[in-house]
Amino acid sequence: MRKEIKITIFAVVSLIIVAVLLHLCSLVLRPKYMSQPLEGALIAEYYGEVDKGRQHQVLFVGDCEVYESFVPPLLWEEYGITSYIRGSAQQLIWQSYYLLEETFRYESPKVVVFNVLSMKYGEPQKEEYNRMTLDGMRNSPVKHQAILASMTKEENIASYYFPILRYHSRWKDLTAEDFKFMFKRDTVSHNGYLMQTGIRPMEKSFAEQEAEAINKIYDPDLPATAFEYLDKMKELCKQNGAELILIKTPTNSSTYWWYDEWDAQIAGYAEQNGLDYYNFIENEAIGIDWQTDTYDRGLHLNVYGAEKLTKHFGELLVSEYGLESQQSDVGVSSVWKTKTEQYYKQKEEMERGQ
Repeated sequence: MRKEIKITIFAVVSLIIVAVLLHLCSLVLRPKYMSQPLEGALIAEYYGEVDKGRQHQVLFVGDCEVYESFVPPLLWEEYGITSYIRGSAQQLIWQSYYLLEETFRYESPKVVVFNVLSMKYGEPQKEEYNRMTLDGMRNSPVKHQAILASMTKEENIASYYFPILRYHSRWKDLTAEDFKFMFKRDTVSHNGYLMQTGIRPMEKSFAEQEAEAINKIYDPDLPATAFEYLDKMKELCKQNGAELILIKTPTNSSTYWWYDEWDAQIAGYAEQNGLDYYNFIENEAIGIDWQTDTYDRGLHLNVYGAEKLTKHFGELLVSEYGLESQQSDVGVSSVWKTKTEQYYKQKEEMERGQ
């Protein structure tokens, strides 16, 4: 009997050691996203905020068009509005939905802002983009549903729970960064905003971009799956007492053109469901200058364009949705004072380095 106990203890200890070693290997092998592409670090950063009990009046969900277009520190500085961007590269609408469902478990934003570009997708796209969203989520039933909805045919669900199955071949590409950020990573965003200070002017006019886009093959009808998840997002916001706002951020590139047919369908959906929809693409009131306010010839806004859009949108949040300044709250103000200082410090450093 004593011998059997020793064997059992040895087996259990061995399994624990193997499990710990596999976990450590996974921590080393997983991409850290501390250098390019920084986008892969965005989703996981959110938990550092809510674990400290921080709440946000406004929550943004969506793809690169949100995390490069809105500046939470500026919303605070100008209007006293607290906000967070749960954005990621090519974030699909079902991923936005599940991220939102998870977010409501941590806090209760008054306004949810969804960028509608991802409505053009009705099925899973690319694993590398899935990973930038899903790997950063904490394990939960919500994440499980997000994985099931997002996986391409070539993917294996087990690899999302045991990353070593996916990243075991990265041992050849390991760098000092993989060991430095094995347990804890730096913060790369400002409440989800990823700063770009470069300037690459738009080289073609709006009309030229439009002509190129119209000549491309595209489906004029947005997929039914996208509207199904938009319905679910609408109901989720209603259940949690949040106002859902649909937006299309300013872009001016035939690469990701927002077609008139798509715009009409979103506008029609918003009208039928009592939602507000703002298409900011040709909104002159924002003051976007495509010679100075883009870092990639009109595809995305740089920090100067994002600041203009943020100020414009902040005015809407105050005038149309009644969001009140939180600057009288000493504790909240102290946190956001630091965030604002960090924002301007990075902006100055990046401008000096160009």
